[in-house]
Amino acid sequence: MSTLIELSTEFEQRLETLVAQTGITKAALLHDMVEQGLADLETEYRAVAVLERVRTGQEPIYSAAAARFIVIK
Repeated sequence: MSTLIELSTEFEQRLETLVAQTGITKAALLHDMVEQGLADLETEYRAVAVLERVRTGQEPIYSAAAARFIVIK
């Protein structure tokens, strides 16, 4: 799948510098960046969803002592 994005001049320069320093192609760097960025976003959105469930009482919360008891049990 191909997607076209417009990069700022500053970003483009930073990317070119990284290409020169690492010898990794621009395409490979962008691919890695998108994959890692997506993984980070997925983690963030999951955390926000759990926080919302905690706030609304839909997600149980435990004290440290209770958690230790549950794990040991």
